[in-house]
Amino acid sequence: TLIGTVDLKYDDVSYATVQQKAFLRCGMMPVQPIKELWWFKIGAEEPIYYYDPTSIEAAVMERAKRSSRDNTSLEIYPTQLDDEGEYICRVVVWDNTGNSTKPSIPISREARMMLKVNVPPEKVEITHLTSGRNLSLRCKSEGAKPPADILWTKTSPDGVETELHDLTKVREIEPTGDLYDTAEQIFYHLEENEMIAKISCVVRHHNTNTTIYKNITFVSPAIQNALKVTMQRFAEPVLYSSIENQDGQDNKAGLVKISADPGFKVPYNTSVTLKASAPGVYPEPRYLWWVGDQTGIAGRELHIDNLEEDKSYYVLAENPLGRVVLEVPVHITTSDYSQWNDSSRDGDAMVNDTTEGLDTGAIIGIVIGALIAVFFIGFAVWYWTIRDGTHVFSPKKEKPHTIDEETVPFRSTDKPLLRTISTQTLEGRRSRREPSI
Repeated sequence: TLIGTVDLKYDDVSYATVQQKAFLRCGMMPVQPIKELWWFKIGAEEPIYYYDPTSIEAAVMERAKRSSRDNTSLEIYPTQLDDEGEYICRVVVWDNTGNSTKPSIPISREARMMLKVNVPPEKVEITHLTSGRNLSLRCKSEGAKPPADILWTKTSPDGVETELHDLTKVREIEPTGDLYDTAEQIFYHLEENEMIAKISCVVRHHNTNTTIYKNITFVSPAIQNALKVTMQRFAEPVLYSSIENQDGQDNKAGLVKISADPGFKVPYNTSVTLKASAPGVYPEPRYLWWVGDQTGIAGRELHIDNLEEDKSYYVLAENPLGRVVLEVPVHITTSDYSQWNDSSRDGDAMVNDTTEGLDTGAIIGIVIGALIAVFFIGFAVWYWTIRDGTHVFSPKKEKPHTIDEETVPFRSTDKPLLRTISTQTLEGRRSRREPSI
């Protein structure tokens, strides 16, 4: 714009970002001595800035000052949302039209311009609803000016990001004072082989050069050494394994872990609490416990009262991406220790050896050893008896014999039966020597 001998350079519209520096250009071409410089904001009662090189420099707005780029442009820092509006730059210079013999006269010229203040999104959140493998995702950007744009991407397990184009989308823009909230909802179907799905809501605010990523990663529960089996409880095959096949060394996200308090091997009539967890799985899986044909019990924990025999319990972990079943054997031991292992602390089904107490195998071994010792002792006694000619176990039956009282005197140590036999025999002999008259 040409004003007399002064050419003012300005922008009809200038843009600034809140909390950053705003620049309102109002430069002179060519540069001439300034008599006065005024800056006004339409709607304000007083000038926001005044400059007189011979007297004062006054800034009614403390955040405003002359720009270092030239002597007449204005800078505002930090910019606030209410700084938006129409501004007037008034420049007063001396003009003598090149004739030094005449006194200079002041010339006042003005330029009008608009300042637009942009605000980047203050908050981004993503929510979801699931129905089987069908996902409903909603992303909301809050507090932006002008409204932000939203797009969706999907990142593969190897890190390749692609934009999701062919989706059903519903967008809403809602004003909240001078700012805007933008929300967009999409519908996405998880494929059967998708065990991990990372979906991102990308909020772009071009006016402030702002990009915000809000990610949501769906992870299926997983187990090691799994087999696909058919169970009567479920209509479709499921992935199955036992905690005895989980080494506990894999830190991969999604592995289902089981802990037991006080342990997986406990004394008779002990109560046990089994607890399931799945670090890294999203959404949080639901858990279902059962034993045999009993009705399942939902929840992360299963409390077992007074366990009396070895049993295998089963737990289902399921979310929209998949489901797995783990077998959890709990054993009875006759040992006297109270803690079989420390797996209740770290969630891994690990078994620790212990030497406290005697288990059933040790007792059986002692009994068998005692029987073998008795057998060898008996055999030794029998052998030495046979060698000495004395039959202990099968005494030989004595032949009938007669004791002669005249030749074998009576002994007080003889058994009464022998005395009776001797007396009868003796009486018989006497009767033969003395015939009756």
